[in-house]
Amino acid sequence: MFLKGKTAVITGSTSGIGLAYARALAAEGAAVVINGFGDADAIEAARAELASVSGAGALYDAADMTKPEEIGAMIDGAARELGGVDILINNAGIQHVAPIDEFPAEKMEAIVAINMTSAWYAMQAAVPHMKAKGWGRIISTASAHSLVASPNKSAYVMAKHGLVGLTKTVALETATHGITVNCISPGYVWTPLVEAQIPDTMKARGLTRDQVMNDVLLAAQPTKAFVTPEQVAALALFLCGDAAKAITGANLSVDGGWTAM
Repeated sequence: MFLKGKTAVITGSTSGIGLAYARALAAEGAAVVINGFGDADAIEAARAELASVSGAGALYDAADMTKPEEIGAMIDGAARELGGVDILINNAGIQHVAPIDEFPAEKMEAIVAINMTSAWYAMQAAVPHMKAKGWGRIISTASAHSLVASPNKSAYVMAKHGLVGLTKTVALETATHGITVNCISPGYVWTPLVEAQIPDTMKARGLTRDQVMNDVLLAAQPTKAFVTPEQVAALALFLCGDAAKAITGANLSVDGGWTAM
């Protein structure tokens, strides 16, 4: 359990990729703070499972990723209650699909706030704790859309490209402090976020559900298979280890070959 004694904060982690991150880190002994929305009983069950697996603390924090003061309070609370913030995984995300001339401004602002700006505030709060220990791992879930674009996703593509720029900058700022800062860019992973965008894509493109699944989502991935949350989490776990301490400022693809095309 190579992460015993470490504490990880994972945003957007009550389901999907975020929960897979939390489970992978807890299995290696890390105390974890999960965050996000969902059914209260399901969240408590996940928290209890994580505490049992890790043998360390597991907390749930309902911080709203659009509110900087709540993001900072979550980071500082984790340090106070669990002894530090050694690992930060920025994973909170939302999506909306529409042509730019039909894209509601409030949807754009929410996507940028949750997918990108929240990571800036979380890093700002976490870096001092990591510098104090001389060790830290910051990982942000970007996307294949941090490298390439798709129609009708202007806000999401903008936010994910920005997240990569933020990662590179903070990696340079922290390079001599034992802190690494990286992005993981999955292709299509079968998660609630992906499932939820299917109706919007059906409407925007005039397609059936099966056509969206096969001709839009998996069309981009040469493997013709969804990435699994566990595959993404396995890469995050590697980045937390000593073998990855020279990897910083990187954007690592887990996309079934999508961005190779």
